[in-house]
Amino acid sequence: MDTFDPEAIFASLSPDVVFSSPVVYRPYEGREAVANLLRAVTEVFEDFRYVEEFQRDGGAALIFNARVGDKQVEGLDLIEYGDDGLVERLTVMVRPMSGMLALAEAMRAKLEPA
Repeated sequence: MDTFDPEAIFASLSPDVVFSSPVVYRPYEGREAVANLLRAVTEVFEDFRYVEEFQRDGGAALIFNARVGDKQVEGLDLIEYGDDGLVERLTVMVRPMSGMLALAEAMRAKLEPA
């Protein structure tokens, strides 16, 4: 995600990956669905950068800063890895609420069919 390389993101996901966030109505399940969501995120976030990283066996917590339009966003990616090293679960938290709402609106525009 740090490089916004869609192919690298896709390759890092387990076939059964689950993505959860307060920004989306329901969890996204499966590599293709999560990869499509993350591709949209790479188009919505501006000035994205990870600022802190915490590792533990089987997972990581990554803190990031980004911008959505004129709203600053702080976020936390909670990542759980499978035995194969692929991402099995990705939970994303975003703050402040104004940034979360801007992100939700921008993502809805990207993901809703025309």
